[in-house]
Amino acid sequence: MITKNRALRRQLRIRGELSKNQGIPRLTVFRSHAHIYAQIIDDRHGITLVAASSATVKGEKLTKTEVAAAVGNAIGKLAKAKKIDRIRFDRGPYRYHGRVKQLAESARTAGLKF
Repeated sequence: MITKNRALRRQLRIRGELSKNQGIPRLTVFRSHAHIYAQIIDDRHGITLVAASSATVKGEKLTKTEVAAAVGNAIGKLAKAKKIDRIRFDRGPYRYHGRVKQLAESARTAGLKF
């Protein structure tokens, strides 16, 4: 139960810091045991602009970290196609480590700035 409370506090702290820049879209990450999902959300209008997930990225015999890198690369390319270059990174209750870190770094190499 302690870890759930810790994760909730972390998520609320991150969202509070991100709410200061309302004009910039937000890259949100959701990580499950099997998949990883990323979407860019416009908070002003409450709509999802771009989304990518490990279910849409094809690859043979990739580790979860390599799949996260592919999702980050895909979200970066889709965002560039929609002319989005600056975002805020919302990692939610997850630490900036492992799959979440790999997704963020590959999104940066694809051209997103955050």
